[in-house]
Amino acid sequence: MLAVPDMAAPMAGPRQRRPGRDRAPGAAPDPSPAASPGSPGPGLGAAALLLPPGTFWLTRIVLLRSIAFLYSVAFLVALHQNKQLIGTKGLLPCKLYLQDIQRYFKGTIGLDALSYAPTVLWFLDWSDMDSVLDGLALAGLAGAGFVLVTGCANMVLMALLWLLYLSLVNVGQIW
Repeated sequence: MLAVPDMAAPMAGPRQRRPGRDRAPGAAPDPSPAASPGSPGPGLGAAALLLPPGTFWLTRIVLLRSIAFLYSVAFLVALHQNKQLIGTKGLLPCKLYLQDIQRYFKGTIGLDALSYAPTVLWFLDWSDMDSVLDGLALAGLAGAGFVLVTGCANMVLMALLWLLYLSLVNVGQIW
């Protein structure tokens, strides 16, 4: 019969025991630290010790930068198209849309109006809607650019990007 290589999973799992933990209490430490399963292999040096297995550092950086790239493209598109589509002299002006919603809810901007069209534009000045829309797009582009360049973000920054984009999308209306 042909010898088939073993296709099963490797013997060591993704989370290995640290050297010295699997010995009995009071036993002498292992004299050869290079032979322990948690130490780096020959030629890997200190770089392998800085990045222990199971930290997901690469996945986090790639995912954050991918999301930041998508946000930056979205805010860049919004920056270039908001004036023509939902600006003051656009095809479907968002100022008229927000006024219609406000009129529907009898002139009050309460939880009903916020749940119908959740946007930060309710709290901003509507007199120059083009500059407000450009400001939202530029703020989102700056936040997304920061995450894209540095690769680091926290929950507050990502929630702010989501809120800015949600604000632009919800006044965009149905095309």
